[in-house]
Order: sequence, then C-alpha cells, then structure tokens
Amino acid sequence: MFDTLKSRLYQGEQFIKDIQNAPMREQFRGLPVLKNSNCDNCQKCVNICPTGALKTNPLSIDLGKCTFCGACKNICNNNAIDFSNFYKLSATKRETLIIDENITEKKFDEIAIETRKEITSLFSRSLKLRQVSAGGCNGCEMELNACSNVNFDMGRFGIDFVASPRHADGIVITGPITKNMAYALENCYKAVPAPRLVILCGSCAISGGIYHDSTELDREFLKKYPVDLYIPGCPVHPLTFINGILGLIREKKN
Repeated sequence: MFDTLKSRLYQGEQFIKDIQNAPMREQFRGLPVLKNSNCDNCQKCVNICPTGALKTNPLSIDLGKCTFCGACKNICNNNAIDFSNFYKLSATKRETLIIDENITEKKFDEIAIETRKEITSLFSRSLKLRQVSAGGCNGCEMELNACSNVNFDMGRFGIDFVASPRHADGIVITGPITKNMAYALENCYKAVPAPRLVILCGSCAISGGIYHDSTELDREFLKKYPVDLYIPGCPVHPLTFINGILGLIREKKN
C-alpha cells in the first residue's frame, strides 16, 4: 500500500487541468492558414490532394475532406498554404468546414458551433455515446479510446462511451460507412432512445475520406438522418473531439 501511495505522489497529477485551453505541440496540423494572393492557380495542390479537399480561385480547403497530410503545403512554392496548430476544428454545419483565407482561429471559434437549447438542456451534465466503426482503419477509434485515459479524462465532464445503444444519448460514427456496415449502423441508431445525437468523427465519416469514390460505400444513412456535429481529423485528436463535444452540449460564455 505504501509503495502505491509513493508511486501516486511521484507521478503527480497527470490529467490536463484546463482541457479547453490545453497547449498543442507545434508540429500538429490544425486549422489551415491560406493566402489567396500568393496562389498563382498552378493546380499542383489540387492535383496532389488525395481527397479533393482543395480548390483554387479562390483558394479553399474543405476540412471535412482533408486528411491533414501536408502534401499541399509541401508542394506549394508560393507559401500560399500553411497549417496552424489550432485544434478546435468541430462544426455543427457542414459548410462551415470549408476554409478560405478569411477564416482565422478567432473567427472559426466564434462561428463553428451553434449551440441549441434542446441539446444543452438535456446533455450539458451527462452525455453517453455509442461509437460505431463503420469501416474505419482504427485510427480514429484509437484516439477516441484515448479520450477516456488519465490524461484527457473526458468522463469528468459527464461524457462517456457506453457498450449498448440502449444506454446512449447518441452515436459517434467513424469510418466511411461501408456497405456491410450500413444496416448495422442504422440499426444501432434506431436502438438509441430519442432524442438522439449523430456525430461524424474523422474525414472518412464526414466525406468518405480517401475512400470517397469507392463502390463499396453506402452513405444513405447521412441522407436520411440529421447530423449534429462534424469533427474533422485523420485521425481525430482527443483534444479536438472533447472540445467539439463540450462546445455542442454547453452554452457559450459571453
């Protein structure tokens, strides 16, 4: 017992105290920083992007498609494309994820998540989620597991993953939604008691990602049911996920 207490004292507090203002490493690729005036419309970035996330004239990046691979930045000779380490990338509307040179960190933080009273009143203190891997590579799934570890500890905010959709308030979808998972996904959604949330996690879930043109996908689910939150990433970082969820279920402070 004394060895356990000594170990606990030695390790100290490992959790991130201020999760909403936690520092991020400089190498992290987050919100794009675009300079349209530097773009000569050479199309190199468009041609090298594996998901078709980029457009020129004017220059823009769709975070719902972006894998944050950095290939566009590396091939641009005019320094028109860069990435900040800003990790609060979640949005309640799909179109908000299309970033141009006018979108700064501050502006994106202000417009990205629109709080809804019916969500904040029900889930602000407790939110149980069922995660569905709809054909994912397991990258986002591993990061979601990390959300509950001792460092990020999202359980302290009342946010937890549960084993059964019957115990859940909503579903978190990862993966591009393959044909063999389409029925299971819809079945899981219907098993969640109403009112229920739908959260898309990662570029594969939001747009199909690198598999967007595969004939083995069945994304009809997204045409039938509304999506409450889009969380970009490939994979999604725990800080991006937790802050996105907190932004959805808590009212903004003035």
